[in-house]
Amino acid sequence: MKSIWKTEPNLEVLNGWRGKGASDTMGIEMIDAGLDFLKAKMPVDERTRQPFGILHGGASCVLAETLGSVAGSLCVEYGKQIVVGLEINANHIRPAKEGWVYGTVKPLHLGNTTQVWEIKITNEEDKLVCISRLTLAVKDMPNKA
Repeated sequence: MKSIWKTEPNLEVLNGWRGKGASDTMGIEMIDAGLDFLKAKMPVDERTRQPFGILHGGASCVLAETLGSVAGSLCVEYGKQIVVGLEINANHIRPAKEGWVYGTVKPLHLGNTTQVWEIKITNEEDKLVCISRLTLAVKDMPNKA
């Protein structure tokens, strides 16, 4: 199998992209990369649970969009193009109450103007917690004046 990446994933660099944004706040960490996938983990804790003590569906969407957007950005011309979210959906299959959830992103479509990614989120027992699909627009990098 041939790699899908135009920029090879480097986990140290990708984790450095977190900065002070949502990924950092939610504790998302990139943990693996292959020829056609990225994998990250996110804790199920006070940052990511809803009031009833289970993983918040919005937190699952943050993990899914983070994975898809990072993967998408590695599949365009660095410095010339960016990806931005058009649509995300998520089906929440089972609750997670503690520990970690793991997201794995793989492409369904890598086009010149759009990308579609599938993100599977599992618990520590490798049981499906959430399945998500993210559609990204591929845009030219805005000119800086």
